[in-house]
Amino acid sequence: MAETVQEGTQVLPAASVSVKEEKSPCKEEEDEEDLPHAEFLDIFEEGLARVVQDPLLCDLPIQVTLEEINSQVALEYGQAMTVRVCKHDGEVMPIVVVQNATVLDLKKAIRRFMELKQQREGGVKHISWWYVWRTFHLVFDGEKLEDDKMKLRVSMEKNSYSITYGIRNRDEVTFLKKLKKK
Repeated sequence: MAETVQEGTQVLPAASVSVKEEKSPCKEEEDEEDLPHAEFLDIFEEGLARVVQDPLLCDLPIQVTLEEINSQVALEYGQAMTVRVCKHDGEVMPIVVVQNATVLDLKKAIRRFMELKQQREGGVKHISWWYVWRTFHLVFDGEKLEDDKMKLRVSMEKNSYSITYGIRNRDEVTFLKKLKKK
């Protein structure tokens, strides 16, 4: 009792077709949704802990972010550099920025580093970055990094003669308190 839809095409009745029920991707998604949030986080953190045991990523904290993993991989491939930022209290912050970063990119990376550090260790709830950049200079080799648009590193491209600060991998930049003008 098949009916003809088009010339040469037949549609079989539902009773004559045997369908084997398989677990569909939608069913798997439903199973994942049945996991309590805390259990899902535990599974995720276990997997992340295994990833961080890799020799390439072993320097990263257990509560690592995707941004930190990408930065570490970029460092290994030579696409990024570490700028050691020294605070006035002697603490050194290893800040990772891309090779063609500007002073503004460095400032944003410092801010992100401090935010992650505060989340992990607690401490001060809010830092006024407007106040920080109004009160302190970043200094490299005695030169203040005042122009936010200027590149940190000399460009390796041919015919590129832009003025830069000449900061290279593992160079130190320090915070210096601005003197008040009278």
